[in-house]
Amino acid sequence: MTTTLDRFAPAAPTSTRTAGLTTLTALAPAVWGTTYLVTTELLPAGHPLFAGLLRALPAGLLLLAIFRRLPEGIWWWRALVLGTLNIGAFFPLLFLSAERLPGGVAATVGAVQPLLVIALALPLLGERPTAARVGWALAGVGGVALVVLGPDASLDPVGLLAGLGGALSMAAGVVLTRRWGRPEGVSSPVLVSWLLTAGGLVLLPTTFLVEGAAPAIDAPAVGGYLWLGAVGGLAAYLLWFRGLGSLPVVATALLGLLSPVVAAALGWLVLGEALRPLQLAGFALALAAILGGQLSQLGRR
Repeated sequence: MTTTLDRFAPAAPTSTRTAGLTTLTALAPAVWGTTYLVTTELLPAGHPLFAGLLRALPAGLLLLAIFRRLPEGIWWWRALVLGTLNIGAFFPLLFLSAERLPGGVAATVGAVQPLLVIALALPLLGERPTAARVGWALAGVGGVALVVLGPDASLDPVGLLAGLGGALSMAAGVVLTRRWGRPEGVSSPVLVSWLLTAGGLVLLPTTFLVEGAAPAIDAPAVGGYLWLGAVGGLAAYLLWFRGLGSLPVVATALLGLLSPVVAAALGWLVLGEALRPLQLAGFALALAAILGGQLSQLGRR
């Protein structure tokens, strides 16, 4: 039976619209998967936090200049919290993990993020974990591990804690972004301007305390920083937070598995790194986990 209130409720998104939005959102972690190649091949060594700073702060300030709208009331501290969790704390922990651990171990530790999202979604969103969600998240971790783990997979306690801290920071940012949504009348790009700026401002002192003065920048580095800022920062975060505001939170988190998969694929295509049969199986398993996570959530709508 249709009630009067039902006629005024927003229409549920169609499967076609959800699939389109999922595809656009998936472009963000896919683009982030190019960060390793750009950093190692184009940027000056030893300044990963500076790269993270340039990926966030200029894009945030540009959007602020375009939209000319600042947070109000509780959104001052909410923007700071979300910007810190998604960007300002996540980047330093990610880079510390990458420095202390072999790349494959660091990527595998980061791949536990969907499991952390599932755990946080219960107390913060009231979403109970299902066998399908947990199963696809575990499959994703296994797939990434097969793709990126190598024989030099040594374990460093500080690196492991940093990797888990980074995954937890991003997972909490994802879940809280979904819980808090946006203030009434505020568009997704405006919210992104707040978060990028807040995260960049948190990164600013950290970068110069840890890395010192900015490095010398040549022509290839200019291209690399432009890619990280314009595409990996501005465009990717606009797509990511737009999807995060509408798509199921666990399914969106599973899209993050594309980052290490794309990074490994670029290593093969561009750098000539070998891909063993076990890695190819990992690619298939990770992609199946991503697709399965989307289809299982789609079926619940």
